[in-house]
Order: sequence, then C-alpha cells, then structure tokens
Amino acid sequence: MKPVVIDLFCGAGGFSRGFKDAGFDIALGIDNDAACGKSFKANFPRATVIVENIQDVDGTDIKYLVHKRYDIVIGSPPCEPFTGANPNREISPLDRLYKDPLGKLTLEFIRIVGELKPKVFVMENVPAILEEEIRTSLAEEFKYVGYNKIYFNVLNAEKYGTPSRRRRVFVSNVLINPKTVKKVITVAEALADLPSPYASTIPNHEYVPLSDKKLKKITKIKPGKALYYYRGASKAIPTLIKLNPHKIAPPVLGSSRFIHPFENRLLTVREQARLMGYPDDHVFYGGKDQQFNQVGESVPPPLSHAIARFLIDMLF
Repeated sequence: MKPVVIDLFCGAGGFSRGFKDAGFDIALGIDNDAACGKSFKANFPRATVIVENIQDVDGTDIKYLVHKRYDIVIGSPPCEPFTGANPNREISPLDRLYKDPLGKLTLEFIRIVGELKPKVFVMENVPAILEEEIRTSLAEEFKYVGYNKIYFNVLNAEKYGTPSRRRRVFVSNVLINPKTVKKVITVAEALADLPSPYASTIPNHEYVPLSDKKLKKITKIKPGKALYYYRGASKAIPTLIKLNPHKIAPPVLGSSRFIHPFENRLLTVREQARLMGYPDDHVFYGGKDQQFNQVGESVPPPLSHAIARFLIDMLF
C-alpha cells in the first residue's frame, strides 16, 4: 500500500505534487483560501480538501475524513512573520512565533501533528526560523506533543533540479538528506518549448498585461537587473527582474514578477511555474495574482520529490 500524506497549508499542492509523483497517496489538503482549495482539488481529485481556518480544524476532524492510516504530515505554515522580506516583521524573534497571528499558525501545525501522531512530519519554512530563540522554541513545542528528536534540514531547490534558487528549512522528526542532481537547469532550458502566450492552449499560459509606461522601461533593463526594489525588514527585494537565459532564475516569490529573457513582456503564470519545476498539467485557479501567489509561495515539486523519494526509500 502507498504511504498516505496529509498536507496542511496545502496551497495549490506543490509540496504534495512531489510526494504524489514519488508514489505517495495524497489523502487530504487543508487551506483557508478558496482558490487554493480549488487548485488542490483539481490536481489531486481523489483527495479530500478542507477550505477552513486551520485553527478551526483538529485531529478528530481529519481522522473522521481520512478512513485510512496516515503516515506523514507535511505543510508550509506562512513564512511572512519570519522572513526578512517583511518590512513589518516583529522585532523580537519570539514575538514572530507567539504574537504575530500568522506566526502562531506554525503552532497549529505542531498541534495537529501532536493530535495525529504520524510516523513522519515535514514542515517547510524560510531560513529565518533558524534564529536561535525560534529554533529552540520549535524544538520544545514538538517535544511537548511527543517528538523528542527534531532536525532542521536546510535544502537548496536548485540542487534538486529546480530552475530557480530557493533555500528552505524542512523541520522534521527525521534527518532528510536527498541526493542532489548534477545538472543545473537554466531559464532558457526551462522555458524552451512553450508556445507564444498569445495563442496558447496550455493552462495558465496567458499574456499578462503591462502598462505602456512599464513596457517602455523594461526594454532598457539588462539581464539580471530589476526595474524596482521594495523595502524588506533586512534587505531590498527586487521585482520585475529581466531573466538571464543562461542562468537559473532568482527565487520565485508570490510577489515577484519576471521579465521574459528574450521578449519585452512579463512571464506568464505557466512560465513562472516552469521556473519552480511544475509540470504543465498542474493547474492553478483564481485571479492572476492568486495564481502567481500559489506558484511563488509553494515548495518546488522537484525539491519535494527529492524529499519524498528519500523518505520512501529510507522509511517505508
């Protein structure tokens, strides 16, 4: 029998996609966003989807809906409270976890893990949760619900076949050390066989309008440079970056938009999904901004797949 996965904060299912392709059974996804719920259900039609605030869901609800054993709980609680890209981030690291309303959702992940007691859990977030106070508190919270040994696995998506940079922490009760791949996939390779968005039948591959003023400006941007920067808590964040076709892309964020390496236009949702390693049959619903957010706020499927393969080979 296939190992069974429950996905908390599931979004459009990037994390689950890698597990599905590795041979896991995706049983249930939870997200409070209706567009994410629709996307998840479309991509995992056999899964149960709960569109609800996770604070209103408990282990009993999940056990009632999933009439089988569940082997692994995965999920990506919001990273906004912790990331340096957030200009309104709480000054105190512990306030980011215990005071910020979104930060406290990380504790909801831990609560449900404690209620379900899966064989394995994997929680994804940004490297900023490695700050000593947050890291220590997370380990204590997981210990409180029954998991004494916690690992903070730091992985770079580009080392696992993703055509964009992404450094993430995967908090788990097991050590996760997947095999890396030797080949780096460039932007040009990732986008190579896509047709023009002006006459395409590929899902989510529609032209994204841009004002005449911005169109004029982007013609002058050199590859690798950005048109705008916005202020984060600890650094300036670039957006409207003209991609260098011969390199991997910068991190794909929900707020980021990229300029095509060869054409004076924005990338489509599908093209940004390609940069995250999504296959073209993985669809995204909602408005354009919602679709971009679903892509940029997810775990890249190639990285998820590497984690899933490692776990299925070692544990199941």
